[in-house]
Amino acid sequence: MIKRYTFVLCLIVFGIMFVLASNSKVSAVKDRFHYENTGEIVWEIDTKEKVVALTFDDGPHPKYTAEILDILAKHNAKATFFIVGEYAEKNPDLILRQYNEGHEIANHTYTHHRKTTLSKLEVELKQTDDLIFGITGYRPELFRPVEGQYTDQMIQRVAKKGYQVVMWSWHQDTEDWKNPGVQRIEKKVLNGVEPGNIILFHDGGGNRSQTVEALEKIVEELQKQGYVFVTVSELIKIKNVAEK
Repeated sequence: MIKRYTFVLCLIVFGIMFVLASNSKVSAVKDRFHYENTGEIVWEIDTKEKVVALTFDDGPHPKYTAEILDILAKHNAKATFFIVGEYAEKNPDLILRQYNEGHEIANHTYTHHRKTTLSKLEVELKQTDDLIFGITGYRPELFRPVEGQYTDQMIQRVAKKGYQVVMWSWHQDTEDWKNPGVQRIEKKVLNGVEPGNIILFHDGGGNRSQTVEALEKIVEELQKQGYVFVTVSELIKIKNVAEK
C-alpha cells in the first residue's frame, strides 16, 4: 500500500513539474535575434562609421548630471539621457539644459521600480512624458526598461504606444553603478569599443564621481581615434539609411 501511494505521489509531482516546464516555455521571452529583426529593440547598429552613442541612466542628479553635461559641452559631444521622472521633477533645470544643449532625453519610468504591472508602467511612462513635455515642449520617443528587464508583453504594450525600446551593447555595460574604479570603467569602454556601439553609464542612483572622471578620459581618447558621439536616434537613422 505504501509503495502504491509513493508511486501515485511521484506521478503527481512529475505532472506538476511537467506543467511548470511547459508554462515556462510558453512564457519565455523572445530572444535578441527576434527583436532585432522586428526593430522593436535596439542594442547597437552594424556600421563602419566611427559613431557611438553615450547613454546615461537614472538621472538627473544635481551634481553628477551637471558635471557630465560640462564634459560633453567641453568636447562638443552628444548623449542620450534615460531619465527617471521623479528626479526630473526635482531638477527641471537640468532637463532643460540637456534639451537646449542638443542631447536626447528618453524615458526610464517615473519611479524606477522594476517590479510593476503593465498598467502601472503605462501610467509612469505618461507621467514622465508629460513632465518632460512641460519642461521642454518635447515628448520622448525612446524607452529603456529598468535594469534592462523586459517581457514580450511589455514590448508589445510600449510599441503600441509608439516607443522605440533601447538597450545597450552587451560588452559596453560599464557597471559603473558598482563603483569598480575609474580605470576599470575606462578599460571596459576603450578595450571593446566598436562603431555603432551603445555605451551604458549612470548619472544618477548613487555616487557617480568615478563615472564623471572616467568619462572625461573616454571621450578624449575616442575623439583621438576619430569617433563621433551621436544620440541614439541619430544612430538609428544611420542604420535606417544604410538599409535602404
